[in-house]
Amino acid sequence: TQIGSQLVGVLYILDEPSIGLHHRDNQKLIETLEHLRGLGNTVIVVEHDEETIRAADYVIDLGPGAGRLGGEVIAEGTPKEIEKNPKSITGLYLSGKRKIEVPTSRRVAEKGAELVVRGASAHNLKNLDVAFPLGVLTVVTGISGSGKSTLINDILSRALSKHFYGSKEIPGKHRGIDGIEKIDKVINVDQSPIGRTPRSNPATYVGLFSLIRDLFAGLPESKARGYKPGRFSFNVAGGRCENCNGDGLICIEMHFLPDVYVECEVCKGRRFNRETLEIFYKGKSIADVLEMTVEEALDFFQNIPAIHNKLQTLFDVGLAYIKLGQSATTLSGGEAQRIKLSRELGKRGTGKTFYILDEPTTGLHFEDIKKLLEVLNRLVDQGNTVVVIEHNLDVIKTADW
Repeated sequence: TQIGSQLVGVLYILDEPSIGLHHRDNQKLIETLEHLRGLGNTVIVVEHDEETIRAADYVIDLGPGAGRLGGEVIAEGTPKEIEKNPKSITGLYLSGKRKIEVPTSRRVAEKGAELVVRGASAHNLKNLDVAFPLGVLTVVTGISGSGKSTLINDILSRALSKHFYGSKEIPGKHRGIDGIEKIDKVINVDQSPIGRTPRSNPATYVGLFSLIRDLFAGLPESKARGYKPGRFSFNVAGGRCENCNGDGLICIEMHFLPDVYVECEVCKGRRFNRETLEIFYKGKSIADVLEMTVEEALDFFQNIPAIHNKLQTLFDVGLAYIKLGQSATTLSGGEAQRIKLSRELGKRGTGKTFYILDEPTTGLHFEDIKKLLEVLNRLVDQGNTVVVIEHNLDVIKTADW
């Protein structure tokens, strides 16, 4: 519609327009953006896609890390100038000095170890029989609209969820699935939020907070006062600040506008009451611990294996910078997905889990994709099966099948 309008002097802002596009479609998108610029407009694009970055006239690279480790302009200039900047991680990938390597060997599924979808004919699928080898990393790719999501999400994921969990979602049209007895559960790891309120946080989601509460409840001072683990929870009355009900924030309804959250004036955002905050472990209260980043907590809890191991999985998926008590509403889709993967890594698996991920590289930088692939390969090394719908060439080239 914008090309058809032939407007001039307009500032267009696009946030990751390449999401969900095959490389063929991506080229058309870039040509469209170049046409808008050619009409005399300004086009600003937030993007991680290499083709789009190389097509830009000017690049601004932010970093050096994520979260509190970011917020600085690391490099700016033409793509060629970014390539020559040693401080820019983006530049190192563009120049080829840093890259995601092609695997030296690929896993091969055991003979007969496969899940076969029979007669897939939902939407545009032409009565397909598709075999998914078990115990390997499989990538499903193809141009946008070719039927990938129909096959994996509408048929395979829904049929397996119905079988294992009694899901009410109706699978797409197919005759049946062979080999279901060879797996024991299916998990769809998507980019939906881990929670929709300020109370939800990474520590609670991965099962870390209950261990920390138990630790605080076991301290001599807690025992002397008769404090139980619930005292250190902001979800139940007793230890939490009752003015904000443990949110640390007060919600102000703005009628016809989005709600506004302001810091609680009683606890100053610390969520707990004064008595609870008088209990210290190694000089830190429960509120101080929730304010720690994963990296800081990893060092702080190094002598508590159960807590350290869960923190290590968060660190391994590239989330060293997030705070343990960080509100779920402030996490991006990619961060939420990696927290979910972290929880899976922390479980004692059976080695028969079937994982499904739909375009997990959405919103991820080259460096984040590298970390994501390491995590997916760890899941497969445990004997699990990972099926990924993806257009990203780095993910496709590292697949086993």
